Amino acid sequence: MRIFPLGESALTVEFGNEISLELNRRSISLAAFLSANPFHGMVEAVPAYSSVTVFYDPLKVLRPHPQSSSSFAAVETMIREIVNRIEDTEINGRRIIEIPIHINEDSSPDMEAVCEFGGLDSKSVVDLFLGRNYRVYMLGFLPGFAYMGEVDERIAAPRLKTPRTKVPAGSVGIAGLQTGIYPLESPGGWNIIGRTDLKMFDAGSGEPCLLRPGDEVKFFAY
Repeated sequence: MRIFPLGESALTVEFGNEISLELNRRSISLAAFLSANPFHGMVEAVPAYSSVTVFYDPLKVLRPHPQSSSSFAAVETMIREIVNRIEDTEINGRRIIEIPIHINEDSSPDMEAVCEFGGLDSKSVVDLFLGRNYRVYMLGFLPGFAYMGEVDERIAAPRLKTPRTKVPAGSVGIAGLQTGIYPLESPGGWNIIGRTDLKMFDAGSGEPCLLRPGDEVKFFAY
């Protein structure tokens, strides 16, 4: 485990630098614990693939820790103590979310490219993609954009050499071993093989993002 500052008001706890179920569970567990048990001055804990970034107010952190040399030192000490005693808490909160997607000429502009990558026909690509569940490793890039994996290696086509300037909201893409859903219209370079009508992000909702880190997603065609 490595802990390092991220400016004056945040630090990152890094458990590793690879896509790993175990490391992701540790990251989500730490973020969940901190969110449920925030220390004085904490603002937010954000999990990623194998790390957690903790944002805090430096002045508020130091008030109950006047002996610490800095707010970073105080938070680092607390984090190390927490990591040593928490258990994997995210498994019990795991959800399986079913997401319907359209797969047709209009919604799947990169199907041919994915077929060429794997030397497969479109039915085989669709069967491989729909044939497994995908873990939500983290949210990022756009509000509600879930980075999920892992895609079957036979259809793990790399990002487009030239990203599109506009990708419609709801588009389902592949980028290497990752898959994801664009929650909003935006530029993007992933291979688009389908589209969902579900709203992935709703700023006016009590829980704006449909998906959470640690969820499992099951796609089905309709």
